[in-house]
Amino acid sequence: MRRAIELSLNGAYTTPPNPDVGCVILGATGATGATGATGATVGEGWHERAGGPHAEVNALAQAGERARGGTAVVTLEPCDHTGRTGPCTQALIAAGIARVVVAVADPNPVAAGGAATLRAHGVDVELGVLADEAADANARWLTPLRTHRPFVVWKFAATLDGRSAAADGTSRWITGPEARADVHRLRAAVDTVVVGAGTVRADDPQLTVRLDAADAADAADAVAADGDDAPAVRTHTGVGHGGAGAGGASATQVAVAPGGPAVVQPLRVVVDSGGTTPVSARVRDDQAETWVATAEEVGATADGRVDLTRLLTRLYERGQRYVLLEGGPTLAGAFWRAGLIDRVVGYVAPAVLGAGPAALADAGVNTIDAAIRLDVADVRMVGPDLRITATPQDHRKA
Repeated sequence: MRRAIELSLNGAYTTPPNPDVGCVILGATGATGATGATGATVGEGWHERAGGPHAEVNALAQAGERARGGTAVVTLEPCDHTGRTGPCTQALIAAGIARVVVAVADPNPVAAGGAATLRAHGVDVELGVLADEAADANARWLTPLRTHRPFVVWKFAATLDGRSAAADGTSRWITGPEARADVHRLRAAVDTVVVGAGTVRADDPQLTVRLDAADAADAADAVAADGDDAPAVRTHTGVGHGGAGAGGASATQVAVAPGGPAVVQPLRVVVDSGGTTPVSARVRDDQAETWVATAEEVGATADGRVDLTRLLTRLYERGQRYVLLEGGPTLAGAFWRAGLIDRVVGYVAPAVLGAGPAALADAGVNTIDAAIRLDVADVRMVGPDLRITATPQDHRKA
């Protein structure tokens, strides 16, 4: 199962809005291939992109006839419905799988019921193996189903001493081109990008996805599914260009990489309590949809700022499921104080500034005992920079 979980992570950039799923097929052991016995690995697979074959189908294709009488180990209950692809339950039954070991039961009522169908066809099914580990790996998809709000990833870039800009306010570019390209792949995977009005005024970011042709092809495939297989989370119904909310015309905006296919742009959300975002700001251009979310429209906290919990509820109601929080430090601190950060992706540059704004402002931590502890899921080099992916420990417990 741990190998299946590891495989599931291969689709992190390309499976949204579908779940990240991994599958391992174990061949039957013994001369007779006894039912339920497990042998060597004969097939592996993961869900590579939305609209493409599911993990079980990919693993079965690799296993071929060696799957007959064997065991399928899968991180999420096999689907039992027909969307862009057929039911994985029927694929497993047709392949002669004798036993299915599942980590997490599917909470999606559209696709659930796979375990019952398998059992009805004489397949032995075991549920709950390494459920917590598998759920954590697939939290990006499970969180919206369970909490009715989008999954939130805080992305930041900082120097080794935690600075997001120099003392004079300059911040381009802290990280190298490889890390910046990686951020665009991350944007291509989400359906919403959120920033604060202060970041818009200071940096005037465009917040669009800009990929090379190869990355654009992967991203276009990843967002192609909008039928039964996955909710249509990339159309942003009711949010107009640069508008203040529900009154605008809906549209699906695309960016075309030179020589490559179209890529669906995420919705750009500016958290702007007082509605001060300049009319000339690049986030108000026609390259993607934008919602300037004000306290008057969304609802305000006691200090008059946008209520972030209500903001996420509004986004969920509009079909948004995957949020990338990009800045700035004040807004990030507010998300931390509200307990709304589900994952952190940090890019750390091998540089020091010694002065300048920090990557994170007040997060509600006053003592070392109250420090927000993270579990590190991945550390790797992206060009000269270090990318760290981590999950808040209290989020895992929840």
